[in-house]
Amino acid sequence: MAGRAKARSEEPEAVFDTELSHLPPELRWREWMARVEAVIFASATPVARDTLARLVGRGCNVDLIIDDIRAELRGRPYELVAVAGGWQHRTKPAYAEAIRMAGAPTSTTASLSQHEAMVLMAIGYFQPMTRAELSGIFGREVSRDTIAALRDAGFVASGPRSPMPGAPYTYVTTPAFLSAFGLDTLRDLPDAEMLEDAGLLSRRGFSDGSLDEPDKDGEQE
Repeated sequence: MAGRAKARSEEPEAVFDTELSHLPPELRWREWMARVEAVIFASATPVARDTLARLVGRGCNVDLIIDDIRAELRGRPYELVAVAGGWQHRTKPAYAEAIRMAGAPTSTTASLSQHEAMVLMAIGYFQPMTRAELSGIFGREVSRDTIAALRDAGFVASGPRSPMPGAPYTYVTTPAFLSAFGLDTLRDLPDAEMLEDAGLLSRRGFSDGSLDEPDKDGEQE
């Protein structure tokens, strides 16, 4: 019995054929497309280019594969989007109302309060930031609970230590932040200078007190 088990364990694993050289070029390309789309469809998080490159031949251009898949999905209610440095299936915004009306369970991102969302926005634009710097922007203390909520949601993480006295931690956004808001990189955030010119964003613009929220006892933080 032990001998048979040992023999099975020594059997070589099947090699995953990426080149598909036995197929004619058109069928080879279709199979590469199918593999890439299947992996993206099955993944709960964006799939990086390096991961997809392991599914196809050495001479295959992953970006061209993605372009062809997107073209085939053009008439479908979902699409491939570039988020967080990879690709993910997303339903098209035009069908958001239908999805809400159906009431079917869907994957959801963490629900943030208005204040938490504004703190996250500040970190997104001005990172890396310390909690003291965030408090200075908002004109009141940004609590550890607020930072903890953003951490628990997976949207922020600790960044490099600040050169300020005491070397406090800074906070930066994460790939989950990019994914949740449909961004490929931070460069996809709306242009900060344009928002500042419009009076919608500045390091001082958060401190007018309009975003203060009552705590559970009905008092300000």
